Amino acid sequence: MNATRPLPGSLNLRLSLMMFLQYAIWGAWLPILYPFLLGHRSFELEQVGYILGAGALGAIVGPFIAGHIADRHFSTERFLGFSHIVGAVLVWRLADTADYQTFLILSVVYGMVYAPTLALTNSLAFHHLPDRDRDFGRVRLWGTIGWIAAGICVGHWLRLQYTPLGSDEVIQAAQNAGRADAFRLSAALGFLMGLYCFTLPHTPPAKSATEKGDFAAFSAMAAIRCRPLSILFLLAIPVSMIHQFYFVFTSEFLSSYGRDTANSINAVLGVGGGGLMTIGQMSEIPVLAAIPLLAGKVSRKTLLGVGLLAYAARMALFAYTDSLATVLVGVALHGLCFGCFIFVAFMVVDEETRPDIRASAQNLFNLVIIGIGIAVGSPVAARIGAWAQGADGMDYTKLFSVPMYASLACFVVLLALYPARSRPVEPGGGGA
Repeated sequence: MNATRPLPGSLNLRLSLMMFLQYAIWGAWLPILYPFLLGHRSFELEQVGYILGAGALGAIVGPFIAGHIADRHFSTERFLGFSHIVGAVLVWRLADTADYQTFLILSVVYGMVYAPTLALTNSLAFHHLPDRDRDFGRVRLWGTIGWIAAGICVGHWLRLQYTPLGSDEVIQAAQNAGRADAFRLSAALGFLMGLYCFTLPHTPPAKSATEKGDFAAFSAMAAIRCRPLSILFLLAIPVSMIHQFYFVFTSEFLSSYGRDTANSINAVLGVGGGGLMTIGQMSEIPVLAAIPLLAGKVSRKTLLGVGLLAYAARMALFAYTDSLATVLVGVALHGLCFGCFIFVAFMVVDEETRPDIRASAQNLFNLVIIGIGIAVGSPVAARIGAWAQGADGMDYTKLFSVPMYASLACFVVLLALYPARSRPVEPGGGGA
């Protein structure tokens, strides 16, 4: 990788727009899914947990299908294009599906189509960027901006179209119903992304036709035996479960604050909790901008540790404080959580694997972080939510203290087992 060649402006623009659309698709509906299913569709809490985990099946299947195709047989940009067009059709159907079994099945299929694209956009960007440490942050932050833009658009749409005069109960019911439009926005963005992917830089399979016999995912599995990757993959499962407490419960948790501060915050971010959650994505921007400056000076272990401590601090603020100011500080810590752990983790995966298996390795990490972790974490979060539910409503101190202590336990494991520094893999070589 040539660290001296500058990133061409046209390539920067193309990859940045790819990231913007990739995460706007997800950010439109994920933050509002829990209140939509529980409040409008009237599903049981346990059913909601299974639906939230259903999409994780795609991340589990992804490394064995999508990553192998991109590494061995099919150009990445074409695979992304077909996947997003199919995904747009599926997510449009979710807006009007009221039956639990049908919603669950559609969620599983959509997850199989969409989840692999998260890792493959990373893989495509890594393939074309002149300098991974310097350039990836500035490209990936546009994914964060896309998430923010979609969340604020949904929040303002709910404020303008689904916030009638009346009691809190009337307003909440109307907003819950209006959240169906978030799926329609996601579908429109997905179709646009699908068409756009066919214009992205050509990213052919890394191996020649005579080398396509081996299954790329199996080679990627062998690569994670190196110490940095094995510890990283081990930690990714509980971290993903911790992450689910944030996405399952925070929208509803913040909705009450949003109703109490109707004109001040809602005028900027919209209503329904999802707008307030975009503060977390806004905080990602300076973090992602700082990562390229820190990547060559600070060890990966230090950055990962900061991310884990941020997870613990966020949950502590949610659990043990009740002012809007401290709660919003907790939301803003999402930038450190994502940037210093998940974003850096994807960099480590790229560093520690050979070029011909990197798409599969990225998808394999997806298997853990948004596959196994979410598939297990969503039902666990729902059951702990049921345990924390009291006669007067949700006991958020009980609820959020569980992931807080889990984050601290992960931090201890990182300190004890992760190497202080790791050597990036050499081209054509093995892991460190």
